[in-house]
Amino acid sequence: MRQPIGVSELSRAMHIPKSSAQRCLVTLQQAGWLRIVDPERVRWGVTTKALVLGLRSAGEQDLRELAGPVIKRLAAETDETVLLGLRDGDEYLLIAREDSTQLIRVFLEVGTRVPLRASSAGCAMMARMEPSEVDELLKPELEEFADTPVLTSEELRKEIVRTVKRGYALDMSSWYRPHVCSIGAAVTNAAGRPIAAVTLAVPQMRYVRSQEKALARMVVAAADEISKLVSSA
Repeated sequence: MRQPIGVSELSRAMHIPKSSAQRCLVTLQQAGWLRIVDPERVRWGVTTKALVLGLRSAGEQDLRELAGPVIKRLAAETDETVLLGLRDGDEYLLIAREDSTQLIRVFLEVGTRVPLRASSAGCAMMARMEPSEVDELLKPELEEFADTPVLTSEELRKEIVRTVKRGYALDMSSWYRPHVCSIGAAVTNAAGRPIAAVTLAVPQMRYVRSQEKALARMVVAAADEISKLVSSA
């Protein structure tokens, strides 16, 4: 289920009264599993405690600890937001973020889930998967996500081919987040399987195409460094 989420949306999804949904949310908040991430609209998201449990069950509980210094360094070198996300089935789960110091910057709440096909991170991971696995992921069409049109399966297949050739994925403000440009590179485990991705996210107004290759080299280098740390852990 996509988050952050409100009481009404949760009530409809779970087929329970709003009062029951509210009590569940408050109980989980008191236990440290949930928190209000949007006070104005009262929308809820998971806490770090829940994310750590999810990582542990996936066998990648120390990924954030291993990758922390790497993404922090990349954010400092570029002064742009750096995201670290884990593959969870057909979704991308954001598990860590290093913010830009600039006034206008990209912000995405840790714990956010995005379909793999709706992000440069997902495209970067799919470019490292077996064709049969990509076929399974692209069987269902997704017309839009968060009220934003996304690439069709055929368009995404072409983008995956381009990603393989480049060595990194690009989202030029046409996918999940309008007015945001991003460069994504996959993180792999010892078997060479894509388990996560590093993304450099830049406001479209500040993105300079002539700097793309230099930035991409930095993102790919960061992803490769994390992959080596994961493989040797």
